[in-house]
Amino acid sequence: MAGRTQEALYAEIALDLSWSEDELPQVERTKHVHALHPYLGKFIPQLVEVFLDRYFSPGDCVYDPFVGSGTTLVEANAYGASAVGCDLSAFNCLLADVKTATHSLGSLDLALRGALERSAKLVASVDTKDASEWLRTWYAPQALHQLLAYRMVAADDLSETTANVARVILSRAARSARLTSHFDLDFPRSPVTESYWCFKHKRTCSPVQEAAKFLRRYTTDTVRRIREFAPLRSKAPVSLIHGDARFVELPDAIDGIITSPPYPGLIDYHEQHQYAYELLGLADLRQDEIGAAEAGTGRAALQAYVEGIAATFQNASRFARSGAPVVIVVNDSRSLYPDILGRAGLVLEERLKRHVNRRTGRRAGEFFEDVLVCRFA
Repeated sequence: MAGRTQEALYAEIALDLSWSEDELPQVERTKHVHALHPYLGKFIPQLVEVFLDRYFSPGDCVYDPFVGSGTTLVEANAYGASAVGCDLSAFNCLLADVKTATHSLGSLDLALRGALERSAKLVASVDTKDASEWLRTWYAPQALHQLLAYRMVAADDLSETTANVARVILSRAARSARLTSHFDLDFPRSPVTESYWCFKHKRTCSPVQEAAKFLRRYTTDTVRRIREFAPLRSKAPVSLIHGDARFVELPDAIDGIITSPPYPGLIDYHEQHQYAYELLGLADLRQDEIGAAEAGTGRAALQAYVEGIAATFQNASRFARSGAPVVIVVNDSRSLYPDILGRAGLVLEERLKRHVNRRTGRRAGEFFEDVLVCRFA
């Protein structure tokens, strides 16, 4: 059978959920705190804004069982809805917490700039002998000394809320300071220790030797982004749970869900931020991830994925009102979700397809997502 034409394919797309680059440039997709740290696989805030307007009201409680970088929580708060998020990744919870926390802007700026100054004075005295083998492998000596000095100041000299912001800055700087090529920050396979031809800059480049410039740059950018979000932030509460969404007890009743679940065997959400786990000593629970990349996409792995996602929605149903909307954004190319929805007791009202014109990480190729609008029976 002949394949569908481009025209036929695009006739199936929900145009009100698909934006061109001109309609929605990158600066809008990554507005304010949404770009505090690079994150592969996140969905855009404008999509959440549409779903909030369609299916929720200010004062409702929105739940995201796969909180990721916190997009749903940020947008729910700006909308005036309370929000609850859960994630197995300690780094995801840290990032979402920093995005949604209330910050004293003047004190935050002063404290972070003071941390930069104090860490610069400590660099020469830092001992790297206790650093993990991974850290010593992926960073030049000077860069590692600078990262560890900043980590020391963040741990010892800052309030908990400010320290969490510093940890995100540290993680972002660590991502950029790795011994990898400039064009391969998303999926570096091995350290680069020699000069190389750079496809990004179209010239010969050398591996990064320092982290201080990134710490300075991202301190300025982070404070700016938190300031931009501050006037949009409502007083609606945000709760974060670091745990397995299949089993957690939610602190409140929920009025619905907006979420983008992981895909089976695609992204290791712990490995994606390995530098943060190594530097910050975060709990690594990747063996419990639903759809873990290391599990692959064989029959047993896909069956485990179906059971895990279904169990997550089943657990959420204990806290949801009857008929609560559930909006799921996912690329269901394997047609797993009819089974998942059936197991979870979700009734599908509408299945929409949207075109993703530019994927996170500038990955090539056309990409489409399914939006499954469901209700708890």
